[in-house]
Amino acid sequence: MAQILAPSTQMQMRITKASSSTSPLTSKMWSSIVLKQSKRVKGSSKYKVLTVKSEHGTINRLEDLLNLDITPFTDKIIAEYIWIGGTGIDVRSKSRTISKPVEHPSELPKWNYDGSSTGQAPGEDSEVILYPQAIFKDPFRGGNNILVMCDSYTPAGEPIPTNKRHRAAEIFSNPKVVSEVPWFGIEQEYTLLQPNVKWPLGWPVGAYPGPQGPYYCAAGADKSFGRDISDAHYKACLYAGINISGTNGEVMPGQWEYQVGPSVGIEAGDHIWMSRYLLERITEQAGVVLTLDPKPIEGDWNGAGCHTNFSTKTMREDGGYEAIKKAILNLSLRHKDHISAYGEGNERRLTGKHETASIDSFSWGVANRGCSIRVGRDTEKSGKGYLEDRRPASNMDPYIVTSLLAETTLLWAPTLEAEALAAQKLALNV
Repeated sequence: MAQILAPSTQMQMRITKASSSTSPLTSKMWSSIVLKQSKRVKGSSKYKVLTVKSEHGTINRLEDLLNLDITPFTDKIIAEYIWIGGTGIDVRSKSRTISKPVEHPSELPKWNYDGSSTGQAPGEDSEVILYPQAIFKDPFRGGNNILVMCDSYTPAGEPIPTNKRHRAAEIFSNPKVVSEVPWFGIEQEYTLLQPNVKWPLGWPVGAYPGPQGPYYCAAGADKSFGRDISDAHYKACLYAGINISGTNGEVMPGQWEYQVGPSVGIEAGDHIWMSRYLLERITEQAGVVLTLDPKPIEGDWNGAGCHTNFSTKTMREDGGYEAIKKAILNLSLRHKDHISAYGEGNERRLTGKHETASIDSFSWGVANRGCSIRVGRDTEKSGKGYLEDRRPASNMDPYIVTSLLAETTLLWAPTLEAEALAAQKLALNV
């Protein structure tokens, strides 16, 4: 642990007095605070914190350093190594200096971390190894600095139990899956909470706003809460190279959604996890709490899902509707397997209400948001396209969900008897 040495004087905080020629203090100026001695202590060091004046007041020197472009002065870059922690939903990260800019994960060294501090290794054998897998531009540091999506292994090279990327990569590298070029479009919903009270942003503390209806895709200070966070996240994702395709305010006030895709194979999971990391960092800076809980508020309020749109090359070509129906048939036969892997607490969300199907039964329909699997009107009309799996919770692991969809629809084969019974039950003529 690094030790910080500082003079032992008693301190007080004071806002610098603006001159009469300057503008009134803005919120940015209020963040510019100067520490000054209030009393001299015998034997203590003397020091002075310098401030810089501009025509608008005091410049925050810490902010200047955070925004400092180091590119003209060094070839070295900062790489933020990011991985998934022991809960399977938390993201962790730490930084290291790399001697020069890189373009591919293979140019980066492996690294390690203390797995006993993340719930991923015992204290007596705590070293976990990070393997760099995907690179993104760093919107926080800028320049040539990067964010690195990693997965975790034992020193012997075995994936640790929480490393779901490894198995997903195996499925997506299967020749049969590769030939079908699986596309994913993932709709990530999330809820913003007020700090300390953990109550949705924009809601009166300990009370409720008006009922759902006016908030979805709405504008206005009484209907839209957290737009600045959503917009900041949107731009950060575009800067980083994440394939974000849109965003919108959701049905429950204080809840938002963004969409990532279409992405091919393992890329979908990498991009969702990195987008979640960016969202965690942005809400951290805004002093707002992010939750991916699938039902953050009990009662007559929409939950938060991670609807996953999926298609294969065959589904997207003429006559692909038959392949879509066959995929739905397979999904119906493995409903319990998918539900068990689609996120924690999902039973609180999948109740058959608030645009969900019951967790206990499988259903499908055209343009029906109350079904397990929804097929769009355009897909039905054109006879090709994609399906939407509406079952995944907002806290699902995208590596698990995307690879399971590919496995069930492309690699797994039911018995003819089971297939016939399921087709009859679902009224599917396959």
